[in-house]
Amino acid sequence: MDKKFDIIIYGATGFTGQLCLKYLSKNANDISWAIAGRNKDKLENLKTELSLNVDIFVANSDDHEALDEITKNTKVVLSTAGPFHRYSSNLVKSCVKNSSHYVDITGEFFWIRDMIDLHHEEASSKGVRIIPACGYDSIPSDLGTFFASSKVDGPIKRIESFHAGQGGVSGGTTETGFSMGDLKLGKKMNDPYVLNPENSVSKEQKSLGSDSVGLKKNKLINSWTGPFIMAVSNTRVVRRSAALLELNQNGYGVNFTYQEHAFYKKFKTALLVTSVTLLFGLILRTPIRKLIRPLLPKPGEGPSEETMKNGFFDSFFTAELDNGDKKLFRVHGKGDPGYRVTSKFVCESALTLVKENEKLPGGKEYGGVLTPASGLGQPLIDRLSLNGVNFEGPL
Repeated sequence: MDKKFDIIIYGATGFTGQLCLKYLSKNANDISWAIAGRNKDKLENLKTELSLNVDIFVANSDDHEALDEITKNTKVVLSTAGPFHRYSSNLVKSCVKNSSHYVDITGEFFWIRDMIDLHHEEASSKGVRIIPACGYDSIPSDLGTFFASSKVDGPIKRIESFHAGQGGVSGGTTETGFSMGDLKLGKKMNDPYVLNPENSVSKEQKSLGSDSVGLKKNKLINSWTGPFIMAVSNTRVVRRSAALLELNQNGYGVNFTYQEHAFYKKFKTALLVTSVTLLFGLILRTPIRKLIRPLLPKPGEGPSEETMKNGFFDSFFTAELDNGDKKLFRVHGKGDPGYRVTSKFVCESALTLVKENEKLPGGKEYGGVLTPASGLGQPLIDRLSLNGVNFEGPL
């Protein structure tokens, strides 16, 4: 692809978009990149404020011609413009049309399903990699599972992951969660394998693929475990990875199953957080959400620098082999997971597409609506390992 820019960030003026700008400014001086968004004045002000020497592209999410101008000029589009079902569908369409790779930070798995239906076949035929979920949704889960599999000799029967973290909430993330209540998603919300390719789920996987988990003590990680608020998206991404890798003869195991939990050191904390999580889930499904929404951060607002600096994420993975043996792995890092770490994840995903082209899973011609593990794999793990993300095990 003969393009002027390596990366263009779309949604650059948003909270996470600005973190991505700062990350590339600090860590990617050897590539050409530009910024894009819907508001020219905000983009100009941001360019001045951060003393950036970058080009600007202005494009509303429904302006096909302006979006084409972006995708014709870059190798990779990095989108932080959520809610993605509202602002990024036409951008993905333009990427496929003009052979530009794409990464984003969405956790909107129902929208990813739409993108698969609309664009997977054409993107695959063109060798264009459309890779959603490259933020905290769902890189720890997806790459942690991929990493564990790569360190085990032989097929894996089942992986369970356990997650903890500390950080803040932004208006963009809040807006996404509350906007879902206005959508009629039906079966998409309840199917554990909604992102899987057709005919890729066995009877055994269906019977063991439930996302329903309760509170219990896990001796292997010496913690209490319970429902994880992000599991509804992460589990589906991991299962799609497993299926796509299996199609390329690099799968985890023929009847591989995956389940995800949060973990806590104390039972009282586990009970409290689980209760709040369930209550929040109920609020999102009722009209009460419209009363709560104005009280929470607005789009463009986010956690303080101190909150982001003091944050962390920690993920454990138990891999069960066919013979019943279990091995333990860990992925962890410093920084607020939803923003500081997410901006690192998605920027390094874009940089992997630019710089590690020869090493990407499936070869240079492989494409489609992929996942971090199936589309970026070990090259992304290698880059993250050099930038403060720790992949450890077996422990």
